[in-house]
Amino acid sequence: MRIPLVLAALWAIVWFALPFAIPLPEDLLKHPDASPVLLDRHGEPITRLTLPDFTRRQPVALDELPPDFIACTLAAEDKRFFSHGGFDFFAASRATRDLLSRGRVVSGASTISQQLVKISRPPVKRSLSAKVLELMGARRLEMTWSKQEILTAYLNRLDYGNLRRGPKEAARFYFQKPLSDLSLAECALLAGLPQAPSRLNPIKRPQSSITRRNVVLGRIAEQSIYEASRISSAQTEPLNLRPLIEHEAAPWLAEKVPVALAGSDVRTTLDLKLQQQVESIVHEELNALRGSNLHHAAVVVIDNASGEILALVSSGNWNDPRGGQINGALAPRSPGSTLKPFTYLLSFQNGGKFPGSILADIPTRFRTPEGLNLPENYDRTYRGPVSIRTALACSLNIPAIRELNELGGPQPLHQLLRELGFTTLGDKPEQYGLGLTIGNAPVRLLELANAYATLARGGLQLPASLFPHESILPHRVFGEPEAWLIADILSDPDARAPSFGRHGPLELPFRCAVKTGTSSDFHDNWCLGFTREITVGVWAGNFDQTPLKGLSGVAGAGPIFHRTMVAAHAGITPLWFEKPESISLIVIDPRTGRRVNPGTVGARTELCQSLHLPLYAASTDYSDQGLAWLDATFAEWFQGIHNHRKGEFSLASERPAVETLRILAPADGTTCLLDPELPSGGRKLRLASSMPTAAQWSSPTLQLEAGSPEPLAILVPGTHVLVATDSRDGSVRQVTIHVEEL
Repeated sequence: MRIPLVLAALWAIVWFALPFAIPLPEDLLKHPDASPVLLDRHGEPITRLTLPDFTRRQPVALDELPPDFIACTLAAEDKRFFSHGGFDFFAASRATRDLLSRGRVVSGASTISQQLVKISRPPVKRSLSAKVLELMGARRLEMTWSKQEILTAYLNRLDYGNLRRGPKEAARFYFQKPLSDLSLAECALLAGLPQAPSRLNPIKRPQSSITRRNVVLGRIAEQSIYEASRISSAQTEPLNLRPLIEHEAAPWLAEKVPVALAGSDVRTTLDLKLQQQVESIVHEELNALRGSNLHHAAVVVIDNASGEILALVSSGNWNDPRGGQINGALAPRSPGSTLKPFTYLLSFQNGGKFPGSILADIPTRFRTPEGLNLPENYDRTYRGPVSIRTALACSLNIPAIRELNELGGPQPLHQLLRELGFTTLGDKPEQYGLGLTIGNAPVRLLELANAYATLARGGLQLPASLFPHESILPHRVFGEPEAWLIADILSDPDARAPSFGRHGPLELPFRCAVKTGTSSDFHDNWCLGFTREITVGVWAGNFDQTPLKGLSGVAGAGPIFHRTMVAAHAGITPLWFEKPESISLIVIDPRTGRRVNPGTVGARTELCQSLHLPLYAASTDYSDQGLAWLDATFAEWFQGIHNHRKGEFSLASERPAVETLRILAPADGTTCLLDPELPSGGRKLRLASSMPTAAQWSSPTLQLEAGSPEPLAILVPGTHVLVATDSRDGSVRQVTIHVEEL
């Protein structure tokens, strides 16, 4: 009597108590992670990231699983799951019998509970002790978890091959269907895969997977829970795989997720619909220009109000072996003429000029560290006197270089570009020289597009962002009136027409500021522009640095820009910027840039800041025949083959070339220290210009004292602006100084 009691007690201890001495795998105590999803700004999924083990998984609740799938899984893995306590004595007996009779393992006996313990712990060598631990773990699960919890945990951890875990992700990958839409045959096929995911891979070994599917269906038939006709139909159903080819939008995006956001779903600023549209546009336009040896392009679309990136295309073909996975939006490239607007913005801001100010487009030699340099325009012609409006709209090189020289060399432009967020320019502007304005410095498309967005915001800068963040206050880099004048020029199709014609890709169905650029030797194409709402930047070229076949920014990047800008404004009615109150409409003689009376023959209207109005024209500005006088600056051009305007001008060779007023001292940004040990306490600062007799000095915050040949500024602590106005033409130069006390 005692022996049966002892055995029963031992059995109770082993079956009910011992399992609690065995800890469950840590993975079982956590809900299985879903593959993180990158979402667009509207919450739409863009791409599913891989888990640390490089698999993808979408956990599913048991009530989401169709009954067919559950039935097939139980038939394939554990048909008595709902009736045993973690160990199937019938299956174990059968497996033992088959092993003894055939001398090898024919069938397994592990229950779903045992398998769940096994797949939830780190891999271990197969042994009797490992099996015992699995059994004890299964018993503990059976006593503490419900059958539904066990089955759900098991299915969400199952390997279905091709780095897919869980039935939901498997259905998405193999059939591109939700689980609820799977047929009985498809449920059976998926249920059979975990036995040997590689050997039964339906993509590589379809017949093996069909054979296994039919085995599962046969087991269901044995249970008599389905009509025979339905089983028969499922066994003859063709294998209709639709393997998911991951052509996900923005394939570059995964590597940009901040570490702090990794491991969870992440919302981005991208607009998925627009992203997909722009990717299609780039693909189509690159195909159309293959004959021009164009293989790559990058696009950035920015929401001006927030600085958020709405779309970004990195290369045009992520799978291109010639560098398709290089991010063209971040790769430094030569920007061509796209930096010229910022040179002229400085002319408006620091030089007191306006769009009608006259510049010289003439043969000009500049001394560089390598010797004398004679730059040329794109078309290798010279136009003589041109307005800033014409020079910028027609993208003339020589006036831009001469203007940067007048502004004091590359330093002011270099400083402005650094303030705008360009990170590729280094801290030595002299290495670029005057060529900085025509693109001899490397820049990134994203940073360049954001600089144009700053123009659209009237000089207020925001960082370009890919992930939503708390509101960042913009900071002012330059003035709104200057930015507005640049936008007015860049959106003027008539001013652009002499070089670019009309009705091409640079003209949109709505008003849009746009600027193209082409680097030397046709290595890089650019097209950037903005409306009040959206900024678009496009780069086109080849990552291997091979040149394009005579393709300019208009023909290469232009069509991509045009179509992207239209797509970005779908559902938006673009409005143009309101004119600042400080901008006046004046009438000028376009030959001289000076004001004339309304109705004057040949006059046209122009825009100008009210504080920097040009002087009125005088009779001495014209010959007796009414031709505008040119000084000796234009002698070579006037007498050369490029002068096609002799009916407008006359050369006054006796007139010396007009020297431009420049401030020599103090330098812009100078910090002055008030030292009581110096004469006058260091409070008197001598001002100096290149034209002492023409300079009229003023300051809104400092008192000026007469001096010889130029005045002295009486310094007080603070930041001050010193202004030198040229009495000959009304142009203005200014510098900012800082005064501190020791």
